[in-house]
Formats: sequence, structure tokens, C-alpha cells
Amino acid sequence: MHTVKPCQQHVLPADVWKHREAAHQDRVRRYADPYLSRRSAGKKHPVEDFLFTYYTQKPGQLLRWHPGAGAVLTGPDAAARSAWKYYRMLDDDELAAAGLPAGTTAATFDRDSFLAERREALQFAGIILRGTALRPAQFGCFGLHEWAMVYRQDKFELRHEYLQLRLGAAGTDRVVEDNRIRCSHFDAFRFYTPDAIPLNELSPSRDNQRSMEQPGCLHANMDLYKWAYKLSPALPSELVMDCFELSWRVRAMDMQASPYDLEEWGYPPIPIETAAGKAEYVEHQRAFSAEAQELRTRLLDALAPLLEGIRED
Repeated sequence: MHTVKPCQQHVLPADVWKHREAAHQDRVRRYADPYLSRRSAGKKHPVEDFLFTYYTQKPGQLLRWHPGAGAVLTGPDAAARSAWKYYRMLDDDELAAAGLPAGTTAATFDRDSFLAERREALQFAGIILRGTALRPAQFGCFGLHEWAMVYRQDKFELRHEYLQLRLGAAGTDRVVEDNRIRCSHFDAFRFYTPDAIPLNELSPSRDNQRSMEQPGCLHANMDLYKWAYKLSPALPSELVMDCFELSWRVRAMDMQASPYDLEEWGYPPIPIETAAGKAEYVEHQRAFSAEAQELRTRLLDALAPLLEGIRED
């Protein structure tokens, strides 16, 4: 059994929330429409498809705007939310408490059903977000996880079979062998080729994920988008899209530092096999880490009423 503290509500008139909804959808379409056009044409993009293919959130789901926990949507269009998961309509007592006339059409986030079904996901995300935020950032990986994924590619199938290796197979292998590999993120490490696994100085796993993730890691920072959308509609969609756009930019830099030749795709290399390339990588990595820490704080602040409101009886 668990109890939930009451959540303070704020009312959004129809003109206000419909404007926010339209702005959100315009923001999403800048990324989603080109992806959907490529998919319809049977084309791929190694950088710009990633957030729609690796993560489980699909463009149609991302297009749906949510105000987050505690918001009340009013007006005729709010009635459609009654059919959306984790929404409910306000009864007359709740309308009166919100200062709205009886009979007003008003919808809000259904926190009770959300917590009944998503409690473990919420708690796990809170553990990951808090733990990562508190650890010191590490900036010595230089994006070598992508190189380890194609190490000794003559023995193992390439992950991006339609891309060329910038330094060729032998040159790529030398970079892996000449550098320390210290990936701390399991969802990157799990794609290593078998020969690369013993070269990693750390042993990330699903079991130790909550104690391994750190705020310098590009993949941990990309995953802010994952935690955000997994906890929709409890979070405002503007925050989800802030996480999405950070992930988009991190992915671009990650692939620029990868062993692949992406010049023709519009992504010049960051040559991490050189001292200058390593320095450039770390400069970007530090900036992303600082931005991600701010987003972690915002996520935790937005989730705090839900996280703090759950207790074991």
C-alpha cells in the first residue's frame, strides 16, 4: 500500500494551453517530419534517425503535448483527454476547489493511476537521476565506445553497415589498442565486439547501472530524454523536448567523434586519435555535461511531488 500527498493544481485556460500545444508540435515536427519522409522513402540517416529508432518513443507519441502533473486543462478540447492514458476529468467538487464553475469541461493528469502502474519506473528514474547528478564527472573516454563497437571488424559485423570507417579497419583497431577504454555506460558497453569487451577497464552491467552512471558520459546525458518520455505525461512536454534537443546535439557530436566517415552527411570528424581531437571532444563533453546537470535538476524538481508523495505504509 502507498499513499500520495495531494498535488497543487493550476488552471490553464483553453487559449493558453492550445498555444503551448501548437508550439510544441511545431518544435517536434522540425525533427520528426524529415525522419518520417526518409522512412517513407526507405532511406536512413546515421545521425538524425537515432532518437526515433534507438529509443522507444515514436514521433506520434512525441507530438502529443502534456502540461505535466498538477495542470488543469479547460475548454471543449480538453474533453478529448478523457480517452488519453493517465488523464481524467474533474468532478464538480474538484472544479469548485479549482475555482471553476460546475459543469466546466476540465481534464488533468491522473496521478493515482500513473503511480499505481508506473511507481517502480518513477522510483528507478529518481535513483538514476539523483545518483548520476551527485557523482563526479569523468572526461577521459574520448568517445572510444563507438570505436570498440567495430573493433576487429573483419571478425564481426559492423553496426552501421552502410558507413565507411574513416581510418579503415586496421587504423580503427590501432586507435582502440593505443588508448585506455573506460566506458561506464552499460547501454554503450553492451554493443562492444567480443574482442573489445576485455579491453574496457570498467565492467558496466544492468545490475550496477545505478551506481556506475556519471554526468560526464554522453550516453547518460542522452538518456535524460529516455527518462523524461518514460515518465510522460507526468512531465511537461517542454521539458521532454529540452531533453530531446540535448540528446540530438550529443548524438551528433558522438558520431563526429566515431570511427565513421560522415563528411558527406554534413558531419565533419572530431579526430579523437589526435591530441587536438581529444581536446575538442572534451570541450564539447564538458559543455554537454553542464547542460545535462541543469536538466537533471529540472527533472528531479518536476518529479519531486510524485517521488516525495510515495511512502510505504
